[in-house]
Amino acid sequence: MSKRGYISRYLLIIKRLKVKPYSSYEEIQSYMDSQFEYLQMMDDTLNIGFSKRTLQRDMREIRNVFGISIEYSKSQKGYFISPSEAEQMNFQRIMEAFEVFNSLNLAQNLTPYIHLEPRRPQGTENLYGLLHAIKNRLFIKFEYQKFWEEDVSHRTAAPYALKEFRNRWYVLAKDEKDGSIKSFALDRLTKLEITHQHFPYPKNYSVEQSYRHCFGIISSNDEKPTDIILSFKPLQGKYIKTLPLHHTQQVFIDSEDELKIRLKLYLTHDLLMELLSFGNNMKVIEPASLAEQIKQAHKQAFKQY
Repeated sequence: MSKRGYISRYLLIIKRLKVKPYSSYEEIQSYMDSQFEYLQMMDDTLNIGFSKRTLQRDMREIRNVFGISIEYSKSQKGYFISPSEAEQMNFQRIMEAFEVFNSLNLAQNLTPYIHLEPRRPQGTENLYGLLHAIKNRLFIKFEYQKFWEEDVSHRTAAPYALKEFRNRWYVLAKDEKDGSIKSFALDRLTKLEITHQHFPYPKNYSVEQSYRHCFGIISSNDEKPTDIILSFKPLQGKYIKTLPLHHTQQVFIDSEDELKIRLKLYLTHDLLMELLSFGNNMKVIEPASLAEQIKQAHKQAFKQY
């Protein structure tokens, strides 16, 4: 079986256990049999049969590939996903990405039904190498060119994590030049070299905590997050409720006249650009400094016409 076929099978097992925890082997086997046609679309060389030995092997690979632990409960007489593992959002994104990938591969003859935005990959050819360097704590060397600078710079950095924002990928790394943790866009990174030199991962650094109150890729620079109150017109509010701006979003007024939300974020350029995109469908209530920034930006835009 191909790697895509194996991963498809792993995802089906996980899906089954997320929908019906404590499923017995017989229930999982019956479910896999019912999904055989789907698995064949992923890999037409797939063999029929799903034994207990296959399930045990798949459980080990699911832990290795996705970091998700599947256990057996004697009291419930069934398999289940460890609760702490099931809450990982990263896994959900992996599942979504893989399913989209599979759909696109199956859509070669479905052009009339699927319309994709034409865009080129943004530096994704270096993703695997960077993941290897991050996992093994290896320094990387590369050339980097900022959009606002003509000269290319040569960097040596300790990579900590990868982050995606608006169809662009970034590597979060400690720049050896000044010791600062920065985000480097992969589409502006070239001549990547993974060295054999190891670096110690800082005990007091957490990517999740560093970006907990960030919108986008711009870091906080040790500033404190700000309480932000926004008011949206009712129609725009429906979109904001179904696709929140940030995980700190809280709705405290939802009426026929407006949707009012509260956020706790750093005031960054990424956030400013996002808020400006709502035009007259949004009004900043607090803080006054952000409201003034939005006001001045709209004034400057108006002067261009």
